[in-house]
Amino acid sequence: MTVYDQKNSEYSVEGIFLLWYIQFMEKILYALAEPKRTAIVELLRDGPLTVGEIAAELSIPQPQVSKHLRVLYEAGLVKIYPLANKRIYELEPQGLQKLDEWLDTFRELWEQRFDRLESYLKEKEGRKI
Repeated sequence: MTVYDQKNSEYSVEGIFLLWYIQFMEKILYALAEPKRTAIVELLRDGPLTVGEIAAELSIPQPQVSKHLRVLYEAGLVKIYPLANKRIYELEPQGLQKLDEWLDTFRELWEQRFDRLESYLKEKEGRKI
C-alpha cells in the first residue's frame, strides 16, 4: 500500500472525514432537490413560520409540509423552536454556509472556464470585423 493509498483509504482519518463530508453534502443536496422543500426554504428566508403557515402559503397539506420539514431539519437546513403548542421553523444559516463553502471549491473552475469563453468570444468577434 502506497502513502497515497493509506492517506485516501476510507479507514484513514482523511478518508473517514471525506466520506462523512460527502454524505453530509448529499443530505443537503437531496433536501434541496425537491421543489416543495426549496419553496419552503424560500419562504423561511423571510423569517420563521409555523407548519400551518407554510402549508397555507404553499397550499399543501400540513402532514406533507411536516415530512418536508423533517428532511430539511435532518439535512441541517432548518431549526425548530417550540412555542407553547406550536413549533416554529427557521432557516439554519450554518447548513447553507456549508453548501456555499462546498460550491466555493468549484468557483475557480467556473471562473477559469468563463474567462476562456470570454476570450474565445472576443477572438471570434474580432474575426468578423
